[in-house]
Amino acid sequence: MADQTLFAAQRRALILDEIRRTGAVRVADLVAQFGVSDMTIRRDLDALAREGTVQKVHGGAVATGAASTFEPGFDAKSALEEGTKAALAGAAAQLVEAGSVVALSAGTTTYAVAARLLDVRQLTVVTNSLRIAELLWAAENDGRESVPTLLLTGGAPTRSAALVGALAEQTIRTLHVDLLVLGVHGVSERAGLTTPNLAEAQTNRALIASARRTVVVADHTKWGVVGLSSFATLAEVDCFITDDALPAAARSALAEAVGELVVVPAAG
Repeated sequence: MADQTLFAAQRRALILDEIRRTGAVRVADLVAQFGVSDMTIRRDLDALAREGTVQKVHGGAVATGAASTFEPGFDAKSALEEGTKAALAGAAAQLVEAGSVVALSAGTTTYAVAARLLDVRQLTVVTNSLRIAELLWAAENDGRESVPTLLLTGGAPTRSAALVGALAEQTIRTLHVDLLVLGVHGVSERAGLTTPNLAEAQTNRALIASARRTVVVADHTKWGVVGLSSFATLAEVDCFITDDALPAAARSALAEAVGELVVVPAAG
């Protein structure tokens, strides 16, 4: 019994180190890494969550306590809340009209939106996301019809594969887009929309200024997370798309502040 307890403690310490290093982990990856059952890993994450060192999300866990300045990489975030992100992306894609100009900020949820826009006719996509640009480029090379026209901003890449900085801002500020679909690191009633990256905050402000309408896609795990820099108030959001796992108090606060609140079923 003592050996099992010691092993569990060691394993949890290693899991915590990985979360602190990368910002997020997936249950499936930890099962493969440690050679234990899915339930064992979930119990480990439950124990770490009770200690307040991690936050559980669908499919894994993310770091807590460093939300203001730490930015997980794109790959670390891509499989977390995957089903819920797909639901949010579907709702956002329904707002996109053929022949329009749409801006997509960098992020895993906006990447899911981009994947649903490949067949929208005569669409132009403006993005500062290297991953979204790769997706659209690959679709064009596969010979798909009606692939959106891609306009990629310049700039320096961040950990989340976003192009930011003066060059990105200068490009964006010359454009006029019909709809901006914006992903966020964190959302709160007081701080509004936030990111841990100061340069990305500036780029996001430029995207908002260029858009006739701003739509935010953010699952329930983003509520209450406050990054280092605020880049917009909730009142600047025309439409906020989230899932029904968001607590009632948060839904009420959003409904009062944003232009329209859309709530979709969370993935099981």
